[in-house]
Amino acid sequence: MRQIGSLLFWTFVVLSSALLFPVALLIWACTAPFDQKRTALHRFTCFWGSIYTWTNPAWNVTISGRERIEPGRTYVLVANHLSLLDILVMFRLFRDFKWVSKAEIFKVPAVGWNMSLNRYIPLKRGNRESIKEMMSACETTLGRGSSIMMFPEGTRSKTGELRDFKPGAFELARKTETAVVPLVIRGTHDALPKHGFVLRGRHSISVTVLPEVPVNTVESMTTTELTAYVRDLIATEIQSQELTVAEQH
Repeated sequence: MRQIGSLLFWTFVVLSSALLFPVALLIWACTAPFDQKRTALHRFTCFWGSIYTWTNPAWNVTISGRERIEPGRTYVLVANHLSLLDILVMFRLFRDFKWVSKAEIFKVPAVGWNMSLNRYIPLKRGNRESIKEMMSACETTLGRGSSIMMFPEGTRSKTGELRDFKPGAFELARKTETAVVPLVIRGTHDALPKHGFVLRGRHSISVTVLPEVPVNTVESMTTTELTAYVRDLIATEIQSQELTVAEQH
């Protein structure tokens, strides 16, 4: 049954993407001349991505602390990375940001094309020149008034455990004097682990937006210290949520 349900889900993703991309293209064509931030297109993309968690009865998704991402301000947003589903649930924030994502995804028909229209930022892992281009694009994006969304672990966790953080997001925050907002994703690894496309039954999924690390704190630390500090904030919240769940059972 899981295989059949998963096949139906991914078929829905493919077919709906084929139908929704022309709408995204039309929004882009109508708004690009005066909407440099691609705000309208990103808002539609949030709707597009959210459809898949809204319509799947197996996922109960909750978003906490959305108000901490204040409209009109820019942030470096960082989250733990558990699953492909992380991207879908993060769209439920409905806040203005640009993804930093691996370059291969930009080649996916419809989905990747829409990412390019949105001015999301590609990255080739392990390629120093690509990393430099990514950092430059992030600085430009922040300068335009849009936040950046990054997974500092670099890739999905195989076990669900929090991995070490790479320093790029925190170097960016210090260089651009931008506040960092940590986010904690929970439940997506159980719903869809790495190295697989078979969905696993009913699961509660949550995104928790933690209080921002303000600019004065960002500036007071080295990149190494800031990286460790933010990772500890996320790790502490994960542990707290796990204890709460254990106590409920």
